[in-house]
Amino acid sequence: MASINYALKEVSCKIVYYGPGLCGKTSNLQYIHQHTIADKKGNLVSLATPGERTLFFDFLPLEAADIHGFRVKFQLYTVPGQVMYNSTRKLVLRGVDGVVFVCDSQWDKVREDLESFRNLQSNLASYGYSLETIPYVVQYNKRDLSNICPVNYLEYVINTRQVPGFEGCALDGKNVFESLNCVCGMVLANLRSKQQEGSL
Repeated sequence: MASINYALKEVSCKIVYYGPGLCGKTSNLQYIHQHTIADKKGNLVSLATPGERTLFFDFLPLEAADIHGFRVKFQLYTVPGQVMYNSTRKLVLRGVDGVVFVCDSQWDKVREDLESFRNLQSNLASYGYSLETIPYVVQYNKRDLSNICPVNYLEYVINTRQVPGFEGCALDGKNVFESLNCVCGMVLANLRSKQQEGSL
């Protein structure tokens, strides 16, 4: 959950890009980092071990949000997609404020999408979190390929709560920032609600 630095008057929120292996999580972060003004972002850091990789960087919105006089900064993370690295995926989710679930739109990847989504729910539950309370959006990635299934089918299979969904192509940036901006807005709304309740 959001961490507060009273000395810097800064609130840090954690956004995690989750999804199956090779679905486009890393491509999303790389595109965002490449197309963000230098003084509004931190270094893109790769925590790599044999066979797995986690990326993250700090991101300060161009229109810097303000919560009760505190500047809001977002920390963007990816998780390794492969099932064998579940302990790392679970660890990255600790303290999460919002999720971008990245689907691979190819027909032969739908089962992996669904398994990853269920894994997300399971790992969140291990911390007492739930997608009913944590803001998230769904990005239907790789829409530039030919062997893709219809979005309404992916909506039916994955997006049963009908949260905001975006048809994307992370390589060329289609709906990459739109997905990010949407989940950031939802996280900010959550923070303001907690502030009004006095729980922040």
